[in-house]
Amino acid sequence: MTKKYEIAVIAHDGKKAEMVQFLNKNKEILLKENIKLIATGTTGGKVENVGIKVKKMLSGPLGGDAQIAARVAEGKTKMVLFFKDPNSSHPHEPDISMLIRICDVHNVPLATNEASAQMLLNALTLD
Repeated sequence: MTKKYEIAVIAHDGKKAEMVQFLNKNKEILLKENIKLIATGTTGGKVENVGIKVKKMLSGPLGGDAQIAARVAEGKTKMVLFFKDPNSSHPHEPDISMLIRICDVHNVPLATNEASAQMLLNALTLD
């Protein structure tokens, strides 16, 4: 068996339903044996509700974004799907900026909307 490919999923409150629908639509890709999902706590709970296995970190505002950034920096997380809500403010914005910066520093693909997330997942299925 090949090494697990870890993908982090995060969604702001206004985008959680969209993230769950997106993951459900892409269940076939995500259920491959070599893909492991991690998520911030609340998003992870919503994802579990549709039958997709996910390892939950802390809630984003409580440090979950920072935990995922650490996994990116350690080379464990290979892709981040972060459905950001551009129409609302977030008290943990410094953590969000740090996560985005860490993805850039470590050259880890980051999608902040459904269109780019779909392109990244589709790329996993190319031979």
